[in-house]
Amino acid sequence: MKKYRVYGMGAALLDTEIKVNDDELGRLGVDKGLMTLVDQARQGELLDGLRGHLIKANHASGGSAGNSMIATAQFGGPTFMSCKVSGDADGDLYLADLEAAGVDHPLRGERCGGTTGKCLVLITPDAERSMNTYLGVSETLSVDELDPEALAASEYLYIEGYLVTSPTGRAAAIRARQLAEAAGVKVALSFSDPGIVEHFRDGLAEMVGDGVDLVFANGDEALTWTGADSLPVAVERMKAMAKQFVITRGGDGALCHDGHEAHDIPVHRVHAVDSNGAGDMFAGAFLYAITRGEDFPTAGRFASLAAGKVVSQYGPRLPAGDYAALRAEFFGD
Repeated sequence: MKKYRVYGMGAALLDTEIKVNDDELGRLGVDKGLMTLVDQARQGELLDGLRGHLIKANHASGGSAGNSMIATAQFGGPTFMSCKVSGDADGDLYLADLEAAGVDHPLRGERCGGTTGKCLVLITPDAERSMNTYLGVSETLSVDELDPEALAASEYLYIEGYLVTSPTGRAAAIRARQLAEAAGVKVALSFSDPGIVEHFRDGLAEMVGDGVDLVFANGDEALTWTGADSLPVAVERMKAMAKQFVITRGGDGALCHDGHEAHDIPVHRVHAVDSNGAGDMFAGAFLYAITRGEDFPTAGRFASLAAGKVVSQYGPRLPAGDYAALRAEFFGD
């Protein structure tokens, strides 16, 4: 077995979650349910407009790939994370969170100046999350943050689709895919957000190259990517760019295609309060399961259970002790 189950790469962000209603989203001009890139001034404007609201998770480490790598590691599968933080207090906190979760990273020496990225996550009563992200130094993530030795020592490379918004991040993702292919490491990619697929399609196509081993998408992302008007058509077209793929469908469960056949995965029904991190948890749990040798239907059921747990509470991750308990509940070990 290789040293790492998964080598992830993506933006390192500190999350602040705030409860709002739909009227407030409208007043603030926030696009509901999407990730919107903003500058530092706009993020400050939003925070000023929300003073007095209950902040549920202040300065919690986030970022899509980071959340997934933490989940895989906490379930028991060692991971590595390529990311970029500055030498500020937020960067210290982010790396401390990775290390506490058992995630290795390449940032052991002196770090760059600038500001560590932040994400303002607005949660409405229907549990939908609307993200306004200031990338900070994550925008300059580059090939310099890659660790070829750690990548070659991994079973999977996991690329966060959000990297397509940065020229250097996109180049790093492409280079990482090439290194993985040369080393016999499987490549997984998350589409990340419907807006990413709609507005950065050409860049995503560069990251995909001639195809990858595994893609994670939600229903809207799959339909947008394939130009299909129905899920069955999207499934057929997805086969052209991925050997295997997972399409999550919210309350309708998920569809996992293992390269031979598709498997319907039932949703794990809970009272949802916060969908932030649901897709990240699904991917992290799924990667954990398949790298321990489980088949796609089993991995999908475990990922659905884990995603259901995370949406039933605030924040993108579970309390540290819950991962082992969830693994034991499902796998009996």
